[in-house]
Amino acid sequence: MVETSALERPRVPAADAVLGIRQPVLGHGFVALIDYMGNDDAIVQAARVSYGKGTKTARDDRGLIRYLLRHRHTTPFEMVEFKFLVRLPIFVARQWVRHRTASLNEVSARYSVLEEEYEVPPPEEVRHQSTRNRQGRGDALPAEVVDAFRTDLDRISRDAYGAYTRALEAGVARETARLLLPVAFYTQWYWKTDLHNLFHFLSLRLDPHAQEEIRLYAAELDRLGRLVCPIAFEAFEEFQLRGLSLTRREQVAVRALLDGRSVDAACDGAGLSLRREDGQPLKTGEGPEFLEKLERLRRAE
Repeated sequence: MVETSALERPRVPAADAVLGIRQPVLGHGFVALIDYMGNDDAIVQAARVSYGKGTKTARDDRGLIRYLLRHRHTTPFEMVEFKFLVRLPIFVARQWVRHRTASLNEVSARYSVLEEEYEVPPPEEVRHQSTRNRQGRGDALPAEVVDAFRTDLDRISRDAYGAYTRALEAGVARETARLLLPVAFYTQWYWKTDLHNLFHFLSLRLDPHAQEEIRLYAAELDRLGRLVCPIAFEAFEEFQLRGLSLTRREQVAVRALLDGRSVDAACDGAGLSLRREDGQPLKTGEGPEFLEKLERLRRAE
């Protein structure tokens, strides 16, 4: 834990060393930790409603933080705040703003002229539509399809920026000219959130089902956040990120498995459908999701 007095702002040397440094993400993006308030000590202090460390040891503090997160006592985690500067493609930004429990101030194309920076995904990230995740990508595409897509995206983006520039030069208002730019172009914002809501963001955006691009940003937020609150992030990874919850039906199925029944029989008895009416395996739904959880348990380290 970091030593502080009652009147000093908590400082974490590892976090101070990276303040303002732009950590690259994607082709033209970055994440930078601009400021933070609080650390692991602030969580402990809030939970104990005290103003100093008292006689508690670092081991006691770690145990308390783990207890709080394990039992979903989240208010103390709201005492820690982060402010990030993020540069990201507009299509990623539109996913990001679905997380509403944060403060956000974005660059405005009504006032500023946007730069000619747009995202062209690497070839390995241009894939088939997933048959299991309606929002995600699946198997690889033929090389000629990938090349054609990336070529079209680059051409369309360059042409769009050329039209945008010509409109501005002709006197079209910035707020109107920006309509010409596609979602591959980059935007930038300050994003401030507390630790509780950062954990919620990361639990969703680090998930394998999240889009690859926003997962890369989430990974950078995770790395920077760990510098400020290493004990809290250790608990977050243990109990939330790598934890596993079971629904009532899934608990019934697990009990049947422990009693020696087969997976099919256990799922059938618990009402977790694995097949359609025509006998074909389901690719989505509660049954397949339960099988995914079983697979995670098999791989658990």
